[in-house]
Amino acid sequence: MIADWPRSPLTCGRLDELVQDDEIRTVLLGVPDLMGRLKGKRLDARHFLTQGPGGAEMCAYVLATDVNMTPLPGFGLTGWHDGYGDLGVVPDHTAIRRLSYLPGTALVFGDLRHRDGNRVDVAPRQMLRQQLRALADLGCEARVGIESEFMLYRGTADSIRRKGYRELTPVSPHNLDYALDHPPALSGFFWDLQDALDQADAPVEAIKTEGAPGQIEVTWPYGDPMRACDTYTVHKHAVRHIAAAHRMTPTFMATPHAGIGSGLHLHVSLWRDGEPAFDMPPGADPPEHLQQSIAGLVSALPYLAPLYAPTPNSYRRYTPHSFAPTHYTWGMDNRSCAIRVAGHHEGTRVEVRLPGADANPYLALSAVLAAIIHGITHHPKLPKPCRGDAYDAPEALPVPRTLEEALSDFREDGIAERAFGAPVVEHYARAAEVEVQAHHGQVTDIDRERGFLHA
Repeated sequence: MIADWPRSPLTCGRLDELVQDDEIRTVLLGVPDLMGRLKGKRLDARHFLTQGPGGAEMCAYVLATDVNMTPLPGFGLTGWHDGYGDLGVVPDHTAIRRLSYLPGTALVFGDLRHRDGNRVDVAPRQMLRQQLRALADLGCEARVGIESEFMLYRGTADSIRRKGYRELTPVSPHNLDYALDHPPALSGFFWDLQDALDQADAPVEAIKTEGAPGQIEVTWPYGDPMRACDTYTVHKHAVRHIAAAHRMTPTFMATPHAGIGSGLHLHVSLWRDGEPAFDMPPGADPPEHLQQSIAGLVSALPYLAPLYAPTPNSYRRYTPHSFAPTHYTWGMDNRSCAIRVAGHHEGTRVEVRLPGADANPYLALSAVLAAIIHGITHHPKLPKPCRGDAYDAPEALPVPRTLEEALSDFREDGIAERAFGAPVVEHYARAAEVEVQAHHGQVTDIDRERGFLHA
């Protein structure tokens, strides 16, 4: 199933060689959409190499739709008011990946441009790029590691759809957290996923089963923030294709079932002049930049929630003793907190546990970096660390209960606008409104269970 290619970064020059040798015949030119999914065009590889610096074009509505790609009013970027024109897609020749699970195919990430050549501010990669530049202006750079959790079920997507997404069978029947004796079918999936990610220049740090039946966690080593998010995007693309080949189906919902939550944990550290700014020996007080970063995260993330919790389902994950936070707290190696300080010495980092599996990694990380920048520049007061059960922290600000509540804070407080600008805030506020409206008026299973015979 997996091609035996050299496992090294795929440069533009090497891509040209592989195309000339007919080893690569197709290039997927892709950009992350609002949900973090790859959208783009499937191009003949030789055409891609000869199309010139302008790249391709795609309809601007890829950044102005709902999850079902429905054209919707209310977005300033594009709409029926301007005829849904095109944006340019400029290939990022530093972000090329082999997709060995699609034979003869490479993926090239692209950046969207307006007709005047300017980058599109609401594009997820551009939002992250702007926060990285703002951090650099403060003399800092970030290093990032990502933890991905998702659920995996037996059966094809079509069969699961026909069941109405009910009565699903997880690939493992019980809690296999930290298990090393996986069912053969699951071990086969792990092998193919690990090999595919290795071929895509996205080698994993670890793959493990999690606490819920059928729940998987994949982690990657620390590195460049943009590259980390690109890697995660490739990972989601690979998981869906490889799972289908194994007659399995994944979901990256934050809360696919009551009592089950999947996260997208972001591990972040700052560096200055090549030295770790969070370096903290065991038992020592947090250094200044770590204190400022934690204070910024605790004080600013409450007003940026639509960027890391983008759907109504996101908020069902925040329940007590679920390993998802319910309050904006921090603590040392405390997994009940929203912000966990982990690691030792130069490996000290913050683990932000708020984003769910449904988060767009570029947007979630942009929110985290914007909050850290807020802490460095505005010096909010650092609250005391939580040394016990953070679910019992009545003095701490609670996580929003709904997307409507989060949207109100996102729009009305100035933190998001200062970090991203008013047009970006309004764009993602509109995306959140679309999600809220899609759920209003729907009759749910719990409505029927509680009311069908008893109303």
